[in-house]
Amino acid sequence: MTAPEGRGIAGQSDTFRILHVSTGNVCRSPITERLTRHALVDRLGDPRQGGLIVESAGTWGHEGAPMEANAEIVLADFGADTTGFVGRELLDEHVIRADLVLTATRDHRAQVISMGHSAGLRTFTLKEFTRLVRAIDPATLPDPRDEGVVERARALVRAAAALRGWLLAPTAEADEVYDPYGAPITFFRSIGDEINQALDPVVTALTGVPAPP
Repeated sequence: MTAPEGRGIAGQSDTFRILHVSTGNVCRSPITERLTRHALVDRLGDPRQGGLIVESAGTWGHEGAPMEANAEIVLADFGADTTGFVGRELLDEHVIRADLVLTATRDHRAQVISMGHSAGLRTFTLKEFTRLVRAIDPATLPDPRDEGVVERARALVRAAAALRGWLLAPTAEADEVYDPYGAPITFFRSIGDEINQALDPVVTALTGVPAPP
């Protein structure tokens, strides 16, 4: 069997794939995927120039479905692109080629890890990864100007995995992003703000570039 394109367990590559996972892939993970892309464009101009690829899928993904209308509204609030999104069910190949898997909840994290593919060291909840990233000294990471964004991103994931057992969540709920499916737009917006705040230090750490003022 030929391994899919990307690194994950398939070996080295000049790209770094970030996979966002939620349940239906119509609310939380589309918001997180498109906000990540938006933040990367702010910092890098074009994230693919740095070798970063951002995708999403759902553990019970609605294959081929559009994102929820309220999710589109939230993304529009941030100025993020909503075009061309298509829902996907999480498959083995997505996990195999992902270098970093960020999930909405601990249950999603457990489901990804249970799929195998040596996913444990590169799978975190979004808020868990944010907490770990905040504890990593950026000076210990490769300078993206010298070694590239991909090498910096790989080093960040290794550093976060090494810290996981030492820096625990203050509460079980602290690592959760709750599902806004079926909720009013006000709740969607609060979840969008929550995701955006969690992503900001992650994207800064991945790229070595702070958010523009």
